[in-house]
Amino acid sequence: MTHTPQNRAGLAIAFVLAGVFAISINDMLIKQLSGGYPLHEIVFIRSGIGILFSLILVQIEGGWAILHTTRPGLHLLRGVMVVVSNMCFFLALAAIPLADATALFFAAPLFITVLSIPILKEKVGLPRLSAVFVGFVGVIVMQRPWEGAESIGASRLVLLMPILAALTYAINQLMTRLLGVQSKASAMAVYIQGTFVIVSLGFFLVAGDGRFVSPGASTSLVFLLRPWIWPAGQDMFLLVGLGLNSAVIGYCLAQAYRLGDAATVAPFEYIGLPLAVFWGWMIFTDLPVWEVWVGIALILGSGLFVYLRERQKARILARTPNQIQR
Repeated sequence: MTHTPQNRAGLAIAFVLAGVFAISINDMLIKQLSGGYPLHEIVFIRSGIGILFSLILVQIEGGWAILHTTRPGLHLLRGVMVVVSNMCFFLALAAIPLADATALFFAAPLFITVLSIPILKEKVGLPRLSAVFVGFVGVIVMQRPWEGAESIGASRLVLLMPILAALTYAINQLMTRLLGVQSKASAMAVYIQGTFVIVSLGFFLVAGDGRFVSPGASTSLVFLLRPWIWPAGQDMFLLVGLGLNSAVIGYCLAQAYRLGDAATVAPFEYIGLPLAVFWGWMIFTDLPVWEVWVGIALILGSGLFVYLRERQKARILARTPNQIQR
């Protein structure tokens, strides 16, 4: 039997908006916890709780049978892409403001638009490619190549981490579109959460006692390698909230990219930019510098253009049959 991707744009957009809102909560909470807990402990607790709720969704969507897959290698690769993306982003998040890290990460929809050409065989014309180029100019502006690391407040490597996170995230979402033809969103969420649990346990076995934290290590390295500790009072509730939120993120984003074309869904992820600015100001009293504002404007503008161009193209294609009949 031949399977074809579903394309229900309205529902896909609703899922991606819900998923991005949940991501903004996730990022804010992880930045808040990054000063006292190692990244792999946060990820283990978050994903351990998340996988339990994802398994409940598995039962709702069809039972244990839907966890069976004929493409385990691709699901494993997708899981690795998500892990790399999260690790890179959160390590940057520990060292730079929330809005800065999020704005740099929003190169992801640009990567999705470009990579949808070779991976999904989607057609992306010159106008949209030009808009993507403008968006990447915004990324370069936010990198501030004319300034030294001291004035930026972070190393160049830290500033590149959200870009690598964006690239691996884009690959993950395009693979979601491919795999979503045969896999349910809840099953795909379980695969991702399971990958996180395995990787975080591996980090615990190797570095869970903090043996690799050296004096004078960078904020990001300390966040990655500090020893596990038992969560204190209120922090336990935050970690449980992260787990619930993680299940929402995994399910909503998987559904979004199963039900809609990548080039249509991806621009709606930009709602995460104003959300990141809001949480950064509300919780951490951080506001972006002017270069970041310029970069945000360029990326938002290019993303909206890509979306509007996609909508225009869809309307033209929808009218074509009637025009031929005339």
